Amino acid sequence: MPLALLALAIGAFGIGTTEFVIMGVLPQVAGDFGVTIPAAGWLVSGYALGVVFGAPLLTVLGTKVSRKKMLMFLMTLFVIGNTLSAFAPSFGVMLIGRIVASLAHGAFFGIGSVVAADLVAPEKKASAISLMFMGLTVANIVGVPGGTYIGQAAGWRVTFVVVAALGVIGFLGVAKLVPEAGRPDSVTVRSEFAAFRNVQVWLAMAMTVLGYGGVFAAITYITPMMTEVAGYTEGAVTWLLVLFGLGMFLGNLLGGKFADRRLMPMLLTTLAALTAVLLLFTATAHNKVLAAITLSLIGALGFATVPPLQKWVLDQASAAPTLASAANIGAFNLGNALAAWLGGFVIAAGLGYTSPNWVGAILSGTALLLALLAARLHRRTRTAERVVAGSVGRRSTPETVLH
Repeated sequence: MPLALLALAIGAFGIGTTEFVIMGVLPQVAGDFGVTIPAAGWLVSGYALGVVFGAPLLTVLGTKVSRKKMLMFLMTLFVIGNTLSAFAPSFGVMLIGRIVASLAHGAFFGIGSVVAADLVAPEKKASAISLMFMGLTVANIVGVPGGTYIGQAAGWRVTFVVVAALGVIGFLGVAKLVPEAGRPDSVTVRSEFAAFRNVQVWLAMAMTVLGYGGVFAAITYITPMMTEVAGYTEGAVTWLLVLFGLGMFLGNLLGGKFADRRLMPMLLTTLAALTAVLLLFTATAHNKVLAAITLSLIGALGFATVPPLQKWVLDQASAAPTLASAANIGAFNLGNALAAWLGGFVIAAGLGYTSPNWVGAILSGTALLLALLAARLHRRTRTAERVVAGSVGRRSTPETVLH
């Protein structure tokens, strides 16, 4: 695999750290600003919504410059947003900082997915995408637990200073390792939007919203769930997040590997298993050992869906994939925002800290139904194409002409 993938993974590491570390320090942030934990959940939802709207907007603007320059600009936004969060004097200012940082997220992963796929042979595209996303999973093994520990020991503001420093390293990595390439002449705003005429692109984004949203329904409120229900101490949350990150790491690698072989069967299997495990988490959250095991499984199954979903979008929008790819990253975060809001809603309604788990199961189960529909439509399209190709072939044979 090309060394440039390392640069993309470095940027993904910083972005992944800031996206997920807020879960580990959410009670401290809520306490400092005098807001409830469900209200502090808007730092998750606001970030996610920023990704949703920032991904297509910045990707469209990025069609005017090279992909490398756009990636460097996005890392600059990331640094500014996290610096603002670190020194925010009020909850509202911190929310603004989170949104500024989030603008880099969707476009970085969207453009980065296209760059990663272009660097390798067609049969290795999903694996290349998974290697870029490896930075995101490693962030959950090292960056998020480390950031949570720093937040608990030195204060959450120091955590975001460190995250901003990671953004600087990501910027330097992209500048040094990603090859310079001119903007493709065939790429225009019109051609990028044309990809959305394909219903499969919309189905893929809907699967992304609901499938990965199921993970976030549970994970957004993992700190109060593990401390108030499972009985862990607040300090143990760091190591629980390591388990979740290890699951994400393994799921991402396996998802990329098997998606290159049989994409749709891989996706259907992981969505079905994720739905079952989220339902199970409602019960296992009451036991320390079982809760830890289930948490790692959610990480593995949730992130095993990422490479196949992203490759499915690239395949369906192959003529102009950049905007569709970025929009699908936005769809991941739309699911995050929806799930965080629904999770906070059921908690605020008095249903308990485990209630987001069955919300997540409903979301992931719905994504499974959409995946079955997408698979059926794809088979129907392929069958029609073979029939047309066979008909054309018969008309062109000498025997057909003679008769």
